[in-house]
Amino acid sequence: MSAGCPRRHRPDVVLPDIRMPGLEEGADGFLLKADDPRELLNGVRAVGAGGAYLSPRVAGRVVAGMRAHRAAHSHRSLERLTEREREVLAGPGTGLSNAEIASWLHLVEGTVKAHVSAVLAKLGARNRVEAAISAYEAGLLPRFPR
Repeated sequence: MSAGCPRRHRPDVVLPDIRMPGLEEGADGFLLKADDPRELLNGVRAVGAGGAYLSPRVAGRVVAGMRAHRAAHSHRSLERLTEREREVLAGPGTGLSNAEIASWLHLVEGTVKAHVSAVLAKLGARNRVEAAISAYEAGLLPRFPR
């Protein structure tokens, strides 16, 4: 669905086929031909009111694509970490403090703090929570029991 089209017609909503040339202006929504007709109406109303619309089936595909992209990005970021940094990263992912991580890995707490700082910098994470999300997405959490 597109709110933009040739100016001479000035419709509020256009429903072109995705394979149709001339969609350079972008689309404000996507529906599948096999969607329920009620989805078509919901989409037309949303775009006509100035919003955007994805049918549930399209939204599912978009979310799956986002998850795959995010997982691939997390994996690439984690490749920059040393093995010890990966071990330390698993700690915040399971809610362990620096002292608990140090005890688990038989390290001094100051060393753990240095590793956590290096991990945050390499991942571009703003805090331990973002680092923990990366650890979860990379499958590191099961390696580090609580």
